Amino acid sequence: MAEEYDMKTNQLLLRKWREKNALGAYGNWQVEVGEPAGLAVGTLDCELIKESSTNPIFMRKDTKNSFQWRIRNLPYPKDVYSVSVEKDQRCCVIHTTNKKYYKKFSIPDLERFQLPLDCTALSFTHANNTLVITYQKPQEILDAEEELQKELKKIKAANDGDGECKTQ
Repeated sequence: MAEEYDMKTNQLLLRKWREKNALGAYGNWQVEVGEPAGLAVGTLDCELIKESSTNPIFMRKDTKNSFQWRIRNLPYPKDVYSVSVEKDQRCCVIHTTNKKYYKKFSIPDLERFQLPLDCTALSFTHANNTLVITYQKPQEILDAEEELQKELKKIKAANDGDGECKTQ
């Protein structure tokens, strides 16, 4: 796992995971929080075939007190969307009444802490062709993140090339 934090606000910018495959080699990074690096360029390597720029883009961006998902390129009005919790499958479901969009997603942080989903913590808004889904963080996760921030303050941050390069 690799995480990137904003040094001024202590906000999580990126969290990604990578696991070994059956042969022991590392696979590709799976982005959990933040925007994937290749999103702006396109996900396909071939220049002849390119995915549409109007496809919905699903990404997670957390705030201090809530988990937040943003789905860009959804042009329908707010009353078309339905966001619900499926407690038996431990996931959230987004669907439209016009059957143009359907998405199931889990909250890995709640699964790691083995916490149940709460339908009252879930809300959504829609503006500028973007659906924003918000799930309020439970107190257990807020406490764990506070402990993590205390540990991170003890660690010296890696500079992005700002340090002097010593020559031999």
